[in-house]
Amino acid sequence: MITSSDILGARVLIVDDQETNVRMLQRLLSDAGYSQVTATLRPDEVLALHRQHDYDLILLDLQMPGMDGFQVMEALKTIERDPYLPVIVLTAQPGHKLRALNAGAKDFISKPLDLTEVHTRIRNMLEVRLLYRQLALHNSQLEATILERTQELRISEARFRSLTELAADWYWEQDESGAFTKVSGPVLEMLGIQVDALIDAPQDTQQIGWNESERAALLKRIAAREPFLDFHLSRQEADGERRQFRVSGQPIFDRTCRFIGYRGVGVEVLTDGH
Repeated sequence: MITSSDILGARVLIVDDQETNVRMLQRLLSDAGYSQVTATLRPDEVLALHRQHDYDLILLDLQMPGMDGFQVMEALKTIERDPYLPVIVLTAQPGHKLRALNAGAKDFISKPLDLTEVHTRIRNMLEVRLLYRQLALHNSQLEATILERTQELRISEARFRSLTELAADWYWEQDESGAFTKVSGPVLEMLGIQVDALIDAPQDTQQIGWNESERAALLKRIAAREPFLDFHLSRQEADGERRQFRVSGQPIFDRTCRFIGYRGVGVEVLTDGH
């Protein structure tokens, strides 16, 4: 929320080649309570002054020798950090008003100056300008917060994966079609599982030796998109050795609740013979 204190503390620059006009505006703004008002009689100084002080409002006379107000606005566009050029033009020429607005000015004050009009237009302009700055600051803070949270999530995910690797023999992920897309651990050696795009092995190596009733029960849970914990699987090796495993997994959904796969962990259960 913009307060009266914010408005009266805004940085204002007066640009006019007529010293009497400058003094009148300075006195008018000072009497109204504005505390940060500066002025220049030289339009060629405006660019450097704005670059240094980043004014909230520039009161700009249009008709000045050497460099008129239109040229000043064109110069300001080259350094203004946002598209909101904080300029109110001062002009006695009705035909200049539309041209000034098209050139980037946000408002105009007619000469000779009407005190009520000057107060109203300056206050309204500053309120909009400060709101614009406040919104830009909020957006920057929001963007910084999003980046910070994203980094936190990445750190958390890395920590989770590290702990998973310590607590399990392997970590795995599957896509919605059931193809393994990511594994961590000796999955191929232990299970004979092919990971698409990572291992060039025949697909039928996935089927050899597994207890079909156990596999069918697990596939039924996966088809129902159900989580499973310490599900028992066993496999008969070619030399007759029977190996046993426990696997746990949970379905993954995107923001629209569309199923996109599974992730989980697994361990080999060592028997007394091992």
